Parts: sequence; C-alpha cells; structure tokens
Amino acid sequence: MHMNKKKEIVPKLRFPEYAGNGLRITKLGKISSIVKEKVRENKYTLMSVTSGVGLIPQAEKFGREIAGDSYKNYIVIKKYDFAYNKSATKQFPEGYISMLEEYDIAAVPNSIFTCFRITDRESYPPFFDYLFHNNYHGHWLRKYIEVGARAHGALSVDTKHLWSMPLALPNFKEQQKIADCLSSIDELIDAESRKLKALEKYKKGLMQNLFPAEGKTLPEWRFPEFKGRGEWKYEEIGKVGEVITGKTPSTSDSSLWDGDVQFVTPTDIVENKYLYHTQRTVVKTPKMKVLPKYTIMFTCIASIGKMALSLYPCITNQQINSIIPKPLYNNEFIYYSLLQKSFLIKSRFANSTLPIINKTDFSKIQIPVILDKKEQKKIAGCLSEIDTMITKQSNKVKQLKTHKKGLIQGLFPSLEEANV
Repeated sequence: MHMNKKKEIVPKLRFPEYAGNGLRITKLGKISSIVKEKVRENKYTLMSVTSGVGLIPQAEKFGREIAGDSYKNYIVIKKYDFAYNKSATKQFPEGYISMLEEYDIAAVPNSIFTCFRITDRESYPPFFDYLFHNNYHGHWLRKYIEVGARAHGALSVDTKHLWSMPLALPNFKEQQKIADCLSSIDELIDAESRKLKALEKYKKGLMQNLFPAEGKTLPEWRFPEFKGRGEWKYEEIGKVGEVITGKTPSTSDSSLWDGDVQFVTPTDIVENKYLYHTQRTVVKTPKMKVLPKYTIMFTCIASIGKMALSLYPCITNQQINSIIPKPLYNNEFIYYSLLQKSFLIKSRFANSTLPIINKTDFSKIQIPVILDKKEQKKIAGCLSEIDTMITKQSNKVKQLKTHKKGLIQGLFPSLEEANV
C-alpha cells in the first residue's frame, strides 16, 4: 500500500549539534497574541519606524514627537514585542515588521501599526526579528494585498492573513544560537561601518586643510617641501580646462547604441572616485564628443554635485558637465579641488524647483589651484591613498552584509517549505 509522506524540512545551513532535529510547522497566530493596550494618560517614548533599520524614537527621526491629539490612542509595546508597519516602501513593499529591542516599553501609532507579542515558550523573539528583517512576511502577504490598496496611507491588508503565515521552527536553543550568530555579524558590520565613517570624516578634514578655506589664498596645512612656494589662486573652471555638456544619442535609432564607448548618466556615478563601468554603451559618431580617460564629470541637473573620474573614454548625457583640464593641471588634483567645493555649489543652486547648473554658470565657478604640478600631484596622491582605504573598507562592509544575507537565506527555511 502506497502512503504519502511529507518531505522533511531541512535548512540549507545548520549547526552540527542540531543536524538531526526536526522542525515544528506552525502559524504566527498560534505562537503570538495581538497587543492592543492604549497609552491613554501615561507617558512613554514615542517610536517611529525606518524600514530596514527598525523602531527609533520619533524625536530622533523627526526632531520632535509628532503624536499630537492622537497620542492617547497609541499602542503600548514592551521589549521584544513586534510592530507591523503597514506602510509600503521600496525595500519592503508589503510593510515592515520590527522588534522593540533598545527600550523596555514604548508606544507606536495605532493608525498604521499592528502589534503582537510572541507568547510561545518554545519561541525566541530575536530569531523572528531576523526572519522578518529578511522580508519573510512580505513574500507571504503580497498575494493578499491589492495593488495600490491603501487606507489612511497604510496598506489595506487583513491581519488574519498575517496570523495565518506558516512557520517552520527549530527548537528554542537552536533559534537562540541562530539569532546570536547573526547578532555577532551585526556587531561586526556596525564596527566596520564605524571605521568607514571615521575614514570618510578624516578625508573631509584633510580636504578642508589641504585646500585654502573660502576667500583665503593659503591652506592650513602644506607639505614641508612646498612651504613658502607662493600663494594659491582662484581660477574659473572654464579657464582650468575645456568644459563639455553631454548629449544623449537618439533612443529611437538603435544603430547608435550598444557600441564600444561607455555612455555615462548620473545613475552610473556612485560613491567611488572612479567610474569603472556604465549601464549602457554607444557607438562613436562624428557628432558625439568622446571624452578622454581621467575626464572629470560633475552632475548639473537634479542631483547636483555627484562626481567621478572616467577610467575609459566615454560620452555623457546632458545632465553632466565635464572638465578636460589643461596640461598644466593634474586631473586628480582638479577633481579634489572641485570636490571640496561641491557642497557649496550644491547649496547655491539647490533652491529652484529643478536645480540646474548650465554650462555658462558651471564654467564661471571658481576653484582654488596651485600651479606647481609637483604639489598638485602630492595633494592628489595623499587624498587618493585615503580614497583607496575608504573603497577597501566600503567593500569589506558590503561583503559582510552579503555574507549575512547568505547566512539568513541558508539558516531559515523558505516560505514555500514552511507552507506544507
């Protein structure tokens, strides 16, 4: 006689001591209870949520508490309680579930939050925090949320579907070990992220000291071999080199696209100093100006002030003004001189409805320069070393985050496996 046997659920990654243990199939509603207690006249720290980050005080996020008259209806949550924010974001289109961890008690708005508490003794709340942070709930809820369905700014979702979400759970000790493992990686990510911020702050301070302050002709710091070599001067960008505004080839003419020349748009310019690759390429034509290697690119429409040095010959779109410096200037030196003024440039042109710097205005912007090419090279080399350190540290943080993501995917069974 043939008997149907359910396939045993086994996570892709498992700690050896739990390898033979089975997983318990249940639903969120069976291991939790809804939290409805209202604040009324009591005083609690009011929380908001940042998707992908978690619950943070309103005063920290908005600079003040924003409850107003609705305060008395806020929901009271305690440490390890969960709050489901039914507002869609790009990262979490079905809403975000976060756990209260840093406070023993707090309050959240009742209008967009559904709150619940894990009441099952065999369940460890921080384990579920990592599960939800990986958008496990979103994969389940998306089939129950109508596209564009909103009520008072929140997604229109019946919470009965949240409670019916299937779960495949290891025992308490294994849940705890998984959460502790991921928590250790989080601590490492935080430590490496702090190092990255410290390097970025150090670079900013270096630039402020290696270039003259606004209106001055000498920097605070100068390399010993260049002391007494003369003052700096302010030069218009248009006199530093040739300024070129990009142009987009006709998108309806396929013969102009997918060639061997990189086509740069502001989207391609990220945090790196160098532009390594672009999303699209174009065909070189007599009408299109191909910019040489090490051209300085500066975004001048909408997202003003994004900068990069091209590592390959390229063509840019009309949102970018580029500088090809004259031979008496070191390209990287000019890049850093413009970079340290980019914040002032942004603030100057950011007030209009559509911020824009046309070629004429861009060419008239003045930047501090020194004509001694050896000193230019020394300054650029010093800042380049810091940039190299920043890039390495940034990659280290990204690798740790990728490692954590892979661990989460391996340590937690998929929704499809849990829904048996």
